Order: sequence, then C-alpha cells, then structure tokens
Amino acid sequence: MSVNIQPIVSIERVNFFFGQKNIYTNITIEVPLQGVSVIMGPSGCGKSTLLNLISGRLKPASGRVSVLGREVDRLNESQLFDMRRRMGMMFQSSALLTDLSVFDNVAFPLRENTDLPERLIRKLVLMKLEQVGLRGAQDLMPSELSGGMSRRVALARATAMDPELVLFDEPFTGLDPISLGVITKLVRELTDALNTTSIVVTHDVEEGLSIADHVFLLGGGAVLASGTPSEMLESSQPEVRQFLHGLPDGPVPFHYPADDYRGQILERH
Repeated sequence: MSVNIQPIVSIERVNFFFGQKNIYTNITIEVPLQGVSVIMGPSGCGKSTLLNLISGRLKPASGRVSVLGREVDRLNESQLFDMRRRMGMMFQSSALLTDLSVFDNVAFPLRENTDLPERLIRKLVLMKLEQVGLRGAQDLMPSELSGGMSRRVALARATAMDPELVLFDEPFTGLDPISLGVITKLVRELTDALNTTSIVVTHDVEEGLSIADHVFLLGGGAVLASGTPSEMLESSQPEVRQFLHGLPDGPVPFHYPADDYRGQILERH
C-alpha cells in the first residue's frame, strides 16, 4: 500500500514582486521530506527570495506558501516564531554575533528558545562543535576565524536545535577548495545524521549536484526544470544545459536588451 507523504515545503502558484519588478510568476515547487534539495539558478533569479518566503520574512503577492504543514503568510507573529523554532538557517555571510565567542554563538538559539539548564546546553554545544570539527575553537571570537571556520560555526548554530528543516543561503560562496570540500561534506552528513530536510540555495553546480537528492533550476521567474542530479545532467533542455555546463551562448543572452547598436553609434546629437 502506497503512503502519501506530504512535502515539507509547498509553494503553489506564487507571484512575487520587488516594486515593479516581477520576481516570480505562478511558481510552484514541492520540496520532499528529508534529504537535500538544491535550488540553483543564475544570480538575480530569486533564489534567496525563495528562502525569505519560506521563512516568512516576505509574503507572496498571491499564491500559497506552506511550510511544516502551515500556511506561512496566514500565521500571526507568535505562530511564525513557533514555526521558525523548528527550522535552522545558515546565512551566506555566516552572520555570527561578533561580540560572542564561538561557544556562545552556537549556544544562542538554545538559550533563547529553551529552558534547558546551562550544564546541558554546554554538552549540546560541545557536541555540535565536535560535529563540525571546531570543539577546540570554542573560546575564539568571530574575528579570529577564517572564512571556512565561520561557515562551520554557522552550520553548528543552524543545527543546534536539531531542526526539522534547515535553509542554506549560498553556503559555498567565497571558500577556498579545502573549506569548500569540508562544508559540502558537512551539509550532506549532518542532513543524514539528523534525519532532517535541507534546502540549499547555490549557483555552484558541481558542489550542489554532489550532495543533492533533488534539484530545482530557476530562471525567468519560473522553475525551468527539476529532477535528480543525473536527470538534470542528462537533460537536453537548452536552459538546463547552458547553466549546468556554463555555456556562454544559449537561451540566456550575452547582451542586455538595448536599442540597435549601429543606430546608436551613428546617431547625431
């Protein structure tokens, strides 16, 4: 007997605008429960906006955004915070609190959202730091960390509450090859160890495909394609091939729309 498993995130026919600029047009995405879903697309296509809609920081102009079984834009402030307690977020810039040590950064969500005794919080924080290989750095300040170390601390903080859903905003950007390999490995391993769902927003094709169970490719305000990494790589769809293989020529043009070049050059003022 088949079991109907509801998606952990459901975005149905959503339209969204920044001012007069249309970001999404009737976009529909269903993120399956558990595993790693990767959202890809060129810069400016609205990948990070999608995370803000999921977390409730932004509301759609129309359509429906459901997360963890709740329709996000209908939640009041208290309900929204309750939902967010079941989620973790790793920001692109790590967003560590600069006046707190590594230990206190990871402890912050536990202290803010639980009544656990400090003795138990200490054990949980040390466990999280051990998972990302930074237990020995617990007393360092953010200013003493490398970029890769900052990302690992941010990852430990994002998973401190053992969330059901973790959002990653461009976790691979700006890292050296070693740090990149470490973060990629940790995202996959922690998702499996926590038996959680991770949504990773990235434009890094190789890293994204290496950890993904499912991939969504965005462009032009819509989902251009979705599927497993192997299905995406085997796609003959021009938009998919251009993005995944970094082709300079294809549906995404080199030139921004403009008036006739010859006419502009030769016109008299």
